[in-house]
Amino acid sequence: MVRFVKFLIAVLLLPTLFLAGMEFLQLLKATLGQWKNLAFFLGGASVYGAIHYFWYDFSRFYVFGHEMTHALTAFLCGYRVHKISVKKDNGFVKMDNTNTWVVLAPYFVPFYTLVFAFVYMVTGWFVNLAPYGEGMLMAVGFLTAFHLIQTFKTLWETDQPDLQLAGGKTFSLVLITLINVIILACVFKILFPQEIHLTQAAWHVLQGTLNVWRIIVNYIVERIINAI
Repeated sequence: MVRFVKFLIAVLLLPTLFLAGMEFLQLLKATLGQWKNLAFFLGGASVYGAIHYFWYDFSRFYVFGHEMTHALTAFLCGYRVHKISVKKDNGFVKMDNTNTWVVLAPYFVPFYTLVFAFVYMVTGWFVNLAPYGEGMLMAVGFLTAFHLIQTFKTLWETDQPDLQLAGGKTFSLVLITLINVIILACVFKILFPQEIHLTQAAWHVLQGTLNVWRIIVNYIVERIINAI
């Protein structure tokens, strides 16, 4: 029953996911609209992609971030973490309890991107980082590509039990994609506070979602009335 409810939640979230994706593209346009900014961001992403596929896949670094995200999310949820194991290709966290957020957190939390954004924000309080904007964009592109490629690899190249444990593949993939969009939007807000307006974007998504479901419900009701 719980799995079916989560499937319904995933279906209900589909319009929200689509609209959030559209708003995120608008945020990217606001920050990366200039070809120079886009070039540095994509350049950093391309550097990671080239290194990953032709030289070194950073698997141990990913496993560390993956397991640390499990552990930190469990801690924030009030669970006790007993052991963290990190190896080259796998790892695990022993804890006294778990939930959907703990299970799925590594797939929608870009661990290293958030660490970089936090360090960048704090450093910016004491140092003028404007002259290093191009390097920042390359680093964000590099780390974002790291998160997305490693997440895709983990989800699609292996039979990942986390998705079933969280409530099924459909529910898990919708939630992972939606929260990835939200968190990456927050990262860009930290890096470009003047250009990004998250409250406005969230309001657009909320209004759009309500309008979509209003149209769908009205259509269904109309069909039922006509059939009677």
